[in-house]
Amino acid sequence: MSVFLKVNHCYVLIVCALSFLWGCAEKTNPTPAPVLTLHSSAPFPIGSAIGSPGLKGNYLYRAVLISEFNSVTTDYELKFNWVEPQEGLYNYADGDFIVAFAMQNNMRVHAHNLIWHQALPNWVLTFQGDSAAWENLFKTHIQTEVTHYKGQVASWDVVNEALRDDNGTLRNQDVNTGDGSLWRRNLGPDYIARAFQYAHEADPNALLFYNDYGQEWGGPKLDSIVALATNLKKRGIPIDGLGMQMHISINTDTAGITYALKKLAATGLKIHISELDIAVNPNNDANIVFTSALQISQANMYQFIATTYRATVPPAQQYGITTWEFSDINSWIPSYFNRKDWPLPFDSLYKKKAAYYGLLNGLKN
Repeated sequence: MSVFLKVNHCYVLIVCALSFLWGCAEKTNPTPAPVLTLHSSAPFPIGSAIGSPGLKGNYLYRAVLISEFNSVTTDYELKFNWVEPQEGLYNYADGDFIVAFAMQNNMRVHAHNLIWHQALPNWVLTFQGDSAAWENLFKTHIQTEVTHYKGQVASWDVVNEALRDDNGTLRNQDVNTGDGSLWRRNLGPDYIARAFQYAHEADPNALLFYNDYGQEWGGPKLDSIVALATNLKKRGIPIDGLGMQMHISINTDTAGITYALKKLAATGLKIHISELDIAVNPNNDANIVFTSALQISQANMYQFIATTYRATVPPAQQYGITTWEFSDINSWIPSYFNRKDWPLPFDSLYKKKAAYYGLLNGLKN
């Protein structure tokens, strides 16, 4: 009996000692606060344009994407020349890969784009036919592609960049082969409305956007985008939103951005900052160095964009902010302009830049 008591006495002492130690551990090692990410900090979806090569071959790319974003936009995989390189021959492999990845990771898919004056296959550029034949080509492509992704993508850029930069009128005269007027010339000035109607018929649940750049310039182009959207709404054409691309620089006039966001929001449509990147070398300086000052300026601009979007666009109209890719190494700007630049929130090694923290602060404050 005395042995039993001694054993139990020792047991009680051990339990008390452990309880004391656990109590100290709880006091000195509290549960860490959750790590903030872009999408966890935002009251609306945060997206990135993505390409299938990064998804297929770069695990770090995938990891950052999954951690930081909850929406994706297709880069080139759903453009006309990629999807229908030959008449009636459809290529969905890369688009399907992106959509499957997004669905597996609970990400929204914004599909880009159905009708644009660029990224057209040769068979469209050389197509010969009357107005009825052109209408059939146009309608068939839109409805075949939208039907393929029915129920899988949340939204489409139905028509992309249809308005001129100088005066805001519809692109009409070709400047280069395939640039400018192919759809307008062969389908008439109301082709935009019919594109939205055809897309809606194919998937009534998908949200449909008109997407363009240069709204932050103000002037005729911004006025024309608003007038186009207002006219389509008035006629009962199924348009749900406007994409404001926002390819800007650290020198872009912030007052113009604020004015444009307010004016676009006044249409009552959803507003999507759809292709955001912020260049630091708009003057193509061959000797530029990405100094601390430039990094801070870029971070401030990212923060301004997020803060202003939240303040000027009503919550019900906030479709989200999407960057055009997220790492500098995947940006289109250095190769397109043949210059040094660092326009995105992550550097070429997928590490967070000052720009990332600027965007994060703008989303959560």
